[in-house]
Amino acid sequence: MCGINGFNFSNEELIRKMNEKVKHRGPDGDGVFVCDNFSLGHTRLAIIDLSEKAAQPMVSADDSLVLVFNGEIYNFQEIRSQLQQKGYQFRSNSDSEVILNAYREYSTGCLQKFNGIFAFTIYDRRDNSIFLARDRVGIKPLYYYWDPSASSGQAKFIFSSEIKAILEHDINRAVDFDALNIYFRVLYVPAPLTMFKGIRKLEAGSYLVFKNGGLENKRYWQPDDFVDLPDEAEARAEIKKLMKDAVRLQLISDRPVGVFLSGGIDSTVITGIASEYLREKVKTFSVRYDIDSGKFNSDADLAKQTSEYYKTDHHEFLVSGQDAAKNLFDVIKHMDEPVANATQIATYLLSKYSSKQVAVVLGGDGGDELFGGYERYRLSKLISGYQKLPAGWRKSFGAAFINRLKNKYPAMEKLNFSGVVRYLSFMAQKEKDVFGLFSSGYNEEITEKFYKESYFQEKIKDFEKQFMWVDIRSWLPDESLIRSDKMSMAWGLEQRVPILDHRLVELSLKIPTKWKIKGNDKKAIFKEALKEYIPDYVINQPKRGWFSPTSEWLRGDLKDLACEVLSESYNSGTQHLFDFIAIKKMFNNHIEKKEYNMNLIWALLVFQIWYKQFITNKLKN
Repeated sequence: MCGINGFNFSNEELIRKMNEKVKHRGPDGDGVFVCDNFSLGHTRLAIIDLSEKAAQPMVSADDSLVLVFNGEIYNFQEIRSQLQQKGYQFRSNSDSEVILNAYREYSTGCLQKFNGIFAFTIYDRRDNSIFLARDRVGIKPLYYYWDPSASSGQAKFIFSSEIKAILEHDINRAVDFDALNIYFRVLYVPAPLTMFKGIRKLEAGSYLVFKNGGLENKRYWQPDDFVDLPDEAEARAEIKKLMKDAVRLQLISDRPVGVFLSGGIDSTVITGIASEYLREKVKTFSVRYDIDSGKFNSDADLAKQTSEYYKTDHHEFLVSGQDAAKNLFDVIKHMDEPVANATQIATYLLSKYSSKQVAVVLGGDGGDELFGGYERYRLSKLISGYQKLPAGWRKSFGAAFINRLKNKYPAMEKLNFSGVVRYLSFMAQKEKDVFGLFSSGYNEEITEKFYKESYFQEKIKDFEKQFMWVDIRSWLPDESLIRSDKMSMAWGLEQRVPILDHRLVELSLKIPTKWKIKGNDKKAIFKEALKEYIPDYVINQPKRGWFSPTSEWLRGDLKDLACEVLSESYNSGTQHLFDFIAIKKMFNNHIEKKEYNMNLIWALLVFQIWYKQFITNKLKN
C-alpha cells in the first residue's frame, strides 16, 4: 500500500512536493523517476518483500516500462509462476514486479488476471504512453486532472492517490456545482465527479491511457450475468469456499496483520476464518465511545464477547467528544473532499491506534451490499411485491390505502416508486429539506439525472439486484471504501476487504434476492453459508448500523465548534450559497430535540470546513 503521483512533463522538484503530500500513505520510503516527458513519484508502505529490490518507481528488466503501484495483488505468486514458465525472470519477490511482467506479456489484458486492490500507473517508453488502472470494486482511490488545451500549448495530465497532491500544481481551485448539488442529496460525491472542478476520479473497474495529449477511458470490468442460480445449496457452498479463500489470500503479508472487529456478522466471520489460518492469536481492534448509552457501545460489547469466543489478542480504543472536536479538521483534510459520515472520526483514531501494532487490517466492508443486509433492500423487496399485485386492485383499494396512511407513515408513498426515483427515496435527503438550505446554486434536477444516466440505463428484472448493484458501483466505493482507505492510510495502515473479492461480488449478482432476504431475515444465505463462524449471540442480534454519538456530541463537546462553522461569517466564499438563517434554525431545532437534522447538519459542517481548508486557505493553515 502506497501513494502514487505523476504528470506528463519533467520537474523533479514538483514530483517530490507531490510525494511529500502523500507521505503518510508510504512512511517506509519514497522515490522518483524523471525523464524528458514524464515524472513519476512513489511513497512506500512495505508489505510484501521489504527489501530495496521491491522499491519504486520500478523499471522492468528490459528497461521499457516504469511502474508506480498502490495496493496488493493477492494472487501474485500464481501469476508469477505462470510468467516464469513463459521465460520471465524476477529480481524481487514483490507483487509489483509481477504487474510489470504481466503487462509486458498481456498488455491491458493483465487486469483480468489480477485479484487484488490496486491503483497503478505504467509509463511505457516504447510508445511514450501512460497507462493507469483501478481495481474492480474501487477499493484503492485514483484521481486525475486533464487539460487538453493548457496555456503552455501542451496538454496537461496529472494523477495521484490523493487530490491534495494534484493541488500542488498551478490549477484553478473551484467547486464543481454538479458535485455540490449531488453531495447535499446523497452525502458524498459519486465518481467520476469530485468536489473540485476539473479533477476526476478514475471509476472502479476502469483504466486510462494517456498518449499524444489524448485520453482514452475504458471500463475493463462490467459484470452482465444477473441470471439467477438454480441451486441454493450449491450457492451456499460456493460462498463459503470463496470467502475462506479470500481471507487466506488476504492474510499474506511480510508485516503483522490484524482485524477490525465490530459486533457485526461480517467482521466476526473474518475473525473466525483468520483464526483457522493463523498460528498465533489474531489481533483484533474495536472502538468504544466515552458515553453512557448502550446503543452506541453495543457493537463494542459484542466485539469483546467475540474476541473471547475466538481467543483473540483484543484491543479496544476509547473515543470521546473531545477527541472528535480535536481531530475533525485533520479527518476532513485527509478525506480530500466532503463525505458526510461522522464515523470516519472513529475509524481515523482506531487506525492510528492499530497502526502501532500491525501494518495490515482486514475489515468487513461489503457484506451488506452483496448479500442484502440493509433494511432498505428488505423494504424495497416489499414494494416490488406490492407492485406485482393486479393493477386494478392497486389503482382502487391500494391508492385509497396509501392516501389514508401517508400522512402518518410517509414511507407509504414509496409503494408506487420505481427505478431511480425509488432508489433515491431510500438513499437521498429529501428535496425540500436540501432546497431550504440554499440561497443560490441548487438545481433539483441534477441528482436524479446523474443517477438515471449513470446507473439506470439498463434495467435488471429483479429490482433489488439492481439496487444492490448500484450501491456496489456508487455508494460503496465513493462513500464507504473511500472512508476506509483515507482514514487508515492517514496512518500508513493497509486495510483489506475479503468480502469484496471480485469472485464473491460476481457470485452475489447471480444469487436471487429471495435467498438473500427471507421475510424479515436479511443476508440470509450469507449467514447460512458461514454459520459455523457466527456465534448464536451474534446471529440473533438485530441489524444495526455502526453508530457514533455525534448527534449527542453536537449538544456538548462539538456544539461551540458547530455554531462557529455554521455561521455566515465563517466562510466568505460560501456566504452566497446558503441561507444561514434557515441553517441556524435547523441547528437549534436539533439541539433542542425538536427535530432530528443530523445528516444535513453534518453535511454542512463538513463542507464548510472543507471549503475553508482547500479553497480559501489552500491547505496552508
